[in-house]
Amino acid sequence: MGPVAAQNITLKIEAEKEVTSSFLDSLDIALKFEDYLSLKSEVDTLSQKFQKSGFIDSRLISLEKQNDSIFVADYYLGNRWRDIEIRYSEKDFAYSELKKISNEVTDSVFKIPIQFADVALLKLTRIKAEKGDPFSRIQLSEIERKDNNTLKANLIFRSSSQRKIDGIVVKGYEKFPKSFIKYYAGIKKGKVFNQKKIIEQNNTLNNLGFITSIKSPEALFKKDSTIVYLYFQKTNNNLFDGILGFATNEDTQKLEFNGYLNLELNNNLNYGEQLIINYKADGREQQNLRVFTKLPYLFKTPLGVSLELEIFKRDSTFSTTHQQARLYYQASPKIDFYVGYKSYESNHLLDEVNASAFIEDYNSKFFLAGAHFSKFQNEKLFPIKTFAGLETEIGKRNTLSKEADQVRVSGIFSHIFNLNETSSFYIKNSTSFLSSPNYLTNELFRFGGINSIRGFRENSIDASLFSVLNTEYRYLLDRNTYVHSIIDIAYFENKIITIQEELFGFGVGFALNTKAGLFKFNIANGISKNQNIEFANTKIHILYLARF
Repeated sequence: MGPVAAQNITLKIEAEKEVTSSFLDSLDIALKFEDYLSLKSEVDTLSQKFQKSGFIDSRLISLEKQNDSIFVADYYLGNRWRDIEIRYSEKDFAYSELKKISNEVTDSVFKIPIQFADVALLKLTRIKAEKGDPFSRIQLSEIERKDNNTLKANLIFRSSSQRKIDGIVVKGYEKFPKSFIKYYAGIKKGKVFNQKKIIEQNNTLNNLGFITSIKSPEALFKKDSTIVYLYFQKTNNNLFDGILGFATNEDTQKLEFNGYLNLELNNNLNYGEQLIINYKADGREQQNLRVFTKLPYLFKTPLGVSLELEIFKRDSTFSTTHQQARLYYQASPKIDFYVGYKSYESNHLLDEVNASAFIEDYNSKFFLAGAHFSKFQNEKLFPIKTFAGLETEIGKRNTLSKEADQVRVSGIFSHIFNLNETSSFYIKNSTSFLSSPNYLTNELFRFGGINSIRGFRENSIDASLFSVLNTEYRYLLDRNTYVHSIIDIAYFENKIITIQEELFGFGVGFALNTKAGLFKFNIANGISKNQNIEFANTKIHILYLARF
């Protein structure tokens, strides 16, 4: 014998008043079944669904078989109440809490539609859980008729003792630097237990790069304590990218480097420390070396330090060295402040001084202060949803002939607008300004390239003021690959040569993130305001960071 086909049974619903198909659809009622038992189960739950929609007196009168394929359920519905007026105690609920579920709230009563009563009570329970009371119970009692449209009831709240975090345990990566839990994520002993917030804080830690969350955080509730468990696995997050070449300078007969090197070492000592080395040389035109290191949370405090050295050389014209030291304070998981000291020293390299070049030997000393704001999202490719930073430097520049007071201000802002699961729009603005009674070419800001305005050579534009707006429409092909547009706009001023110019960069790009590293490819064309697009101005920017 072959397999027996499932029987198709239809349920018809009747009542003393008309029951429309749209009303049944709103209750998510099934009308087709494969067997009688599943039909009977649905019939038994229908009274509850009717009651939750306002037919408080509804009940099943009969269930009869009309023929082999149709059963008829006859219900009494009675009057339909639309709203429920709920009395509450101000000791149990604040006015602000009840406003989250009702638009009609007084000092003792709030009103909600009956069909939303279960959802409203669940939301109130979650509100109490977020305030450290995960085992509280909320229910309605003494439900009565007020009139033909409104019921009334009392809100009963049974609270357990408020839960606070008494301990934090890390599983899987026991050497994880615990200060990141306390200051970077904000999970601290003594804080009110809030499971929803802890999950968000766990996602923030997961964005560090050198760990992976292998399991959602859990809590162990004992009679007199609450222990939070976090599950991490250490991840290698060292990055390398580089091509180096060697050549002999025809004029000096000295060996020269060309190419680039990007090296980033993260958390190799299980301290959360960072070391970055960047080197770029494009032959004889310019060379740039940057070394940066950061030590967070010194002595398990919210204080950290960073040191930086950068040396820039432009052909045989000048070289500039700047050094800086910063002291950071993590005010909250999203905000940090810092103060520091920065010095510049620049040397004219030409034997003959060209007055029109405005290049002189100088040294500068600055006090600096700044702040950062970061908001993260649980997205592997784009972990930072919003970033804002502002830095001010105040100091003096000294040349052989004079001393000048100077102020440098730099700001950066970026944000991702998530349009849907696969599309997003990214904007970023970088602005820097130098205020000085006079200017030297070798102290101006330098911008251009993949990290500023695309379609232009790296650090090829000198400016006393510049503002760059980067935009990208991003489309995810999968969780590790995306393509994007490039539309960049820049405005800059160079007060030495009294120029004000607008620049534009247009192009496309894509990025691929793998276990081995991150690959980015951009092709962009850069033009000025009064210039036509020319293919010769097209620049290709390639970035590959190998992870090890």
